[in-house]
Amino acid sequence: MLSNNLAERGIKSLVMGRKNWLFSKSFEGAHAVATILSLVETAKSNGLHPRKYLDYLLTYLPNRQNTPLEAYLPWNPKVQMECR
Repeated sequence: MLSNNLAERGIKSLVMGRKNWLFSKSFEGAHAVATILSLVETAKSNGLHPRKYLDYLLTYLPNRQNTPLEAYLPWNPKVQMECR
């Protein structure tokens, strides 16, 4: 059976927070909220703790040298070990 329940659950937080984000002061602010929400929901859907994943990204991405971005995706084994 094909179901979109996971996708619907993922968007629920966006719908629930709609009134809070209705008055974003700028397009950039709304874009930032959407980006963070996307990261949080992707972390959740991959079994990661969202706060740990965001901390991981904010710690390691700014210092990245030649590491490919794939190393920071939530399904990467190293990320899985550090952020569960």
